[in-house]
Amino acid sequence: MKKLSYLKPIFNFIVTGLLITTLSRIFLFFLFKERVEQTPDFWYIFPIGLRMDLILLCYLSFLPAVLITFLPNNWLKFTNRFLVIYSFLFLFLILFVELASPDFVKQYDTRPNKIFLDYLIYPKEVIPMLLKSYLTSIIVTFLILGLVIYFAFKKGKKYFHTTSTEYKFKLIVFPLLAFLLFFGARSSLTSKRPINASNAVFSTDQLTNTLGLNSFYTVAFAAYSIKNEGNTKMYGKMDEAEAIARVKKYMIAGPTDFTDAEIPFLHVQQPDSVKKKPYNLVIFLQESLGAEYVGILGGKPLTPEFDKLSKEGLLFTNLYCTGTRSVRGIEAVVTGFLPSPSESVVKLGNSQQGFFTLAEALKQKGYDTSFIYGGMANFDNMASFFNGNGFSDIVDQEDFESDGNKYAFKGTWGYSDEDLVTKANNYFKARGDKPFFSLMFSTSNHEPFEYPAGRIKQYDKKAATVNNAMKYADFSIGKFFEMAKKEPYFKNTIFIVIADHNTRTYGKNLVPINKFHIPAFIMGPGVPKGAVYDRLASQIDIPPTLLSYLGLSFETPMVGRNLSKLDPKVQGRSIMQFNDINAFRVENQVVIMQPNLKPLQFEIKNDTTLIPVKLNEELAKDALAHVITAGNLYKENKYKLRTK
Repeated sequence: MKKLSYLKPIFNFIVTGLLITTLSRIFLFFLFKERVEQTPDFWYIFPIGLRMDLILLCYLSFLPAVLITFLPNNWLKFTNRFLVIYSFLFLFLILFVELASPDFVKQYDTRPNKIFLDYLIYPKEVIPMLLKSYLTSIIVTFLILGLVIYFAFKKGKKYFHTTSTEYKFKLIVFPLLAFLLFFGARSSLTSKRPINASNAVFSTDQLTNTLGLNSFYTVAFAAYSIKNEGNTKMYGKMDEAEAIARVKKYMIAGPTDFTDAEIPFLHVQQPDSVKKKPYNLVIFLQESLGAEYVGILGGKPLTPEFDKLSKEGLLFTNLYCTGTRSVRGIEAVVTGFLPSPSESVVKLGNSQQGFFTLAEALKQKGYDTSFIYGGMANFDNMASFFNGNGFSDIVDQEDFESDGNKYAFKGTWGYSDEDLVTKANNYFKARGDKPFFSLMFSTSNHEPFEYPAGRIKQYDKKAATVNNAMKYADFSIGKFFEMAKKEPYFKNTIFIVIADHNTRTYGKNLVPINKFHIPAFIMGPGVPKGAVYDRLASQIDIPPTLLSYLGLSFETPMVGRNLSKLDPKVQGRSIMQFNDINAFRVENQVVIMQPNLKPLQFEIKNDTTLIPVKLNEELAKDALAHVITAGNLYKENKYKLRTK
């Protein structure tokens, strides 16, 4: 064991870090004890917290481990100096954000996040406010940090110096050390995806969930997310007021419908007819189901169930998604938010709480709200976003595994689509007479295209192909409605089946428009049967259209159009984000904006043939306005409902 003493700095770093974060979590627990104890199994914050703390500290220990192992003994003076500076720097930062956490949580009901970084970015405005409001806390914080700095100078050598050890022995130990740190950082040897903030979600209380994290992680995640938030100025500049006015031109709402000057697009949307008992809403989001795979839209004959069911409701034949990732589709269908060069708001730090979703709007109307998914809801940060924005119940792979039922098939991405629809149908039956909203998200039509055998007549000879997976997904759609039609809730529910995006999005054009074409149909009471909507529409038009069928009035900030009330004379439009290229389409004209370049305009002969035409400056400004507006709404936290 004496030979292993050279690892003392790493051990002391991890133990000290755990001591800081654990004591802070205990303090926060007692500070908010009355609130936290209302959460079932609130004690989960401690094992979850230990896991998240170890992940952070193991990541931070990689570099010291490499230097301790591979730098020769005659570099010992340099190594020890580095270890002391490195260890105290990160422990200092960890302690600093934990000391700042109590007051931040009191103010914002969550651990330090992007707002905390904004404080650091704007010291001139923020420091006077902090001195006035939190002077006592600031004094205590600086006293503690001062003691830490003093301790670093006095005791740094004792705790964070390594010792001279035989080089060969260190090389032998390193594989085991690297494995332990890798295991600690990944926190799993079986998960295909790194652990993230969604793994701390176990309740419907956002504050309680965040206590299972540590503040260094939440601030670091917010800082990391900044690079994904995009720069809308890459396309050009525009005054905010002009951008808002140009976006409003494309909305149905009139000047008297807007209700709050501070939330520029907040407006009242009236239903087609008021219902004494409002309808339920179920969105069945289909992974990667592009129009090219849908027979009734002229694609491959892979969707007999979709084709048949679409004739029982309203079929959209000219609908275009906003992006190429699931989180972009979720963003459009669940929030109605405009696409931009940023990451989807599902993953961005400033939208993890207080951001508008259909779930939040319906929850305020007394609906049960849920997300049901056969995979792990932490993927792409979905669980964290949903939990903070109106979804009361998140049902995912772990719930399938723990409910004691026998399911058909579990693949790479989780339980199969037929398992998903079985679980969802049982879940909806259990809602009784209470209105509910649910987002179901499929997994089977996703590479590596796994599904249970014997369900479909294969389109391709090889089983695991995209075509066969699409057929199986379609089989599951049919199975869901076969079950639902036998249940009482069916007659009181609006359903939509819609794709999030296509499989692969590629093509010779700057924006492969044909790859953005997606299927959708709406079915339910009050929805015209056998109807077809063949006008150009965008994915962001779907959520306001859905609300119009529920029988209630809503106040929403969505800029999409209620297609059921769109004047036939109004031109159709769609917006598509392809990496950092934005396409704004109005009928057969499309303006394409690339970073730091003049916009281009094309006439669309068909989805694969774009003919260059002279740029319409007004249309180009409208295109820019939509991107500028998306950035402003996100950054200024103006895409929300009014605070009650």
